[in-house]
Amino acid sequence: MESMADFEEEINASLKRFREGDIVHGTIISVEEEEVLVDLNTFSQGVILPDEYSDDPDFHAMDELRTGDPITAVVLDADDGQGRVLLSRKEAVRDTAWERLKEAMDTHEVFRVKVQTSVNGGVITYLEGQRAFIPASQLALDFVEDVDTYVGKTLQVVVITCDRENNKLVLSAKEVERELAAAAHDKKINALQKGYITEGEVVRIEPYGCFVDIGDDLTGLVHISEITNKFLKSPKEVVKYGDRVKVKILSVDEGKIKLSMKQALEEDAPELEDEEKEPLEYHDEGSSGGSLASLLAGIQLDE
Repeated sequence: MESMADFEEEINASLKRFREGDIVHGTIISVEEEEVLVDLNTFSQGVILPDEYSDDPDFHAMDELRTGDPITAVVLDADDGQGRVLLSRKEAVRDTAWERLKEAMDTHEVFRVKVQTSVNGGVITYLEGQRAFIPASQLALDFVEDVDTYVGKTLQVVVITCDRENNKLVLSAKEVERELAAAAHDKKINALQKGYITEGEVVRIEPYGCFVDIGDDLTGLVHISEITNKFLKSPKEVVKYGDRVKVKILSVDEGKIKLSMKQALEEDAPELEDEEKEPLEYHDEGSSGGSLASLLAGIQLDE
């Protein structure tokens, strides 16, 4: 049974008076697009109007809020003219949102956001209910000439600036693309096999050797000692820019691919069945024919 003290506490709570700026905790008792009603455990009922749901224009109360859920809000007016307490959800979530965004920047968390509109020098979106800016230079790996084409698109982004004091939130889709591209590149490199023979194009010549593009954005070095069996003073004695050459993969170490032209030419490069091909760390020698594209065709890169 409740004591007199319990009854007194309930009576005092029901008679509580609210002031502008008070932070209140209640329970949602009704959710509509035009208003959300909140039980404040007093004689007064709370109401949140659409403009106070969220700063995010894509926020829909019917989708985000549920009857019976607890909710925290800020008092805007003790009486909205109908005896209800006028509340703001967006004011209450702002504090926790900035804390969440600061943590997300520190942990490099990836979010999905929808671009709302374009402005001078970039686009506007919303994250955790807060207005955010993505500069044109941070929209993609390549230069973006027309930012208007990004309006309505959904992007994966990370927080790169989180300045609550100046209400400045800056995001980057470029950082996410760069990391995805690096992961895809690493996956391609890890798929290479020692002893595999393929063809490529000479894309750079240095005194110590030449660089050969073997496809799929992979380039390896053919040291001058691996170009031919003859002594060379310069790689240019044998190769020139744009030459198509056959190369053998010697090793992959810390993302660097070492190739050999002379060993590729010395071997007959018989075809090996798929089950005979072994990963780089276990395969000592051997070669196989075909293009690098065929080697990587079955490898699905994560998006």
